[in-house]
Amino acid sequence: SDSESGSEDSSLSDSELQEAFSKGLLKPGLNVVLEERPKRRNDTDGLKLCLSEFRQQLAWVERLDVTLGQVADPVSQSASGKDAVDPENDFQREMSFYRQAQAAVLDALPRLRKLQVPTRRPDDYFAEMAKSDQQMQKIRQKLKSKQEAMERSEKAKQLRAMRKYGKKVQTEILQKRQKEKKNMLNAVKKYQKGLSDKLDFLDEEQTLTQGNKKGSANQRIKKGPNAKRRYKNQKFGFGGKKKGSKWNTKESFNDVSSFRPKVAHNKGPGKAGKGGKKALNKRPGKRVRQKMKNRAR
Repeated sequence: SDSESGSEDSSLSDSELQEAFSKGLLKPGLNVVLEERPKRRNDTDGLKLCLSEFRQQLAWVERLDVTLGQVADPVSQSASGKDAVDPENDFQREMSFYRQAQAAVLDALPRLRKLQVPTRRPDDYFAEMAKSDQQMQKIRQKLKSKQEAMERSEKAKQLRAMRKYGKKVQTEILQKRQKEKKNMLNAVKKYQKGLSDKLDFLDEEQTLTQGNKKGSANQRIKKGPNAKRRYKNQKFGFGGKKKGSKWNTKESFNDVSSFRPKVAHNKGPGKAGKGGKKALNKRPGKRVRQKMKNRAR
């Protein structure tokens, strides 16, 4: 069968296949005879003919083509020939292209000015963006979110650093207090045991308490009056010196003409004294009150 012959042909070696192909035993379509590749040739005349067919005779302002040769380097006058630029040197090659393009621009600008063609953009020139406003808005929001995230991270770092510093200061203060307390207790023990007769620890404690009181007083002074006091000052004024009509002077102190000894010593009219009359509004005694009650019944 065909499948069996195909399997047999596939199992044959290259030499056997070549022999079978030369004898014509292989079926057509499975193998293609390759012809020799055509030789390449540079048909200059044909290319020029094609170029003359599709070339259009247009003005230069419609074409704007500038063709220049190699431009010498003004700094190093070594580019006198074609072999001056090393094609394998990337920097020299790119600089040669740059100088050639720059010379073409300098050649084209005067021709454009002569033809009154504007070469500068107007001040109100509006160039349409390659990306839409929505896309740019998304990019702006993304950049803003990144910046906010960086700011939050920086704030968190600063807070952590401040917490560490505050904790360190607090630990140092606690250690200092513990050390002072320990020294004072040791001094008290030495004094109780009779090993020392100095009472310096009491002076230190008193100095510390006075310092704390002064500090708190300074804080109170710096704090100033509260809101209630400020409102009353604004409403009623700040007090000040009064008229002093009830103040004593030297003359009023020495003047005793208005002094009444009977009134002063409870001997005036209406007072119950040794030589005075009984008071009219004096409360009656118990017996009199009892008689008055019996009469009322």
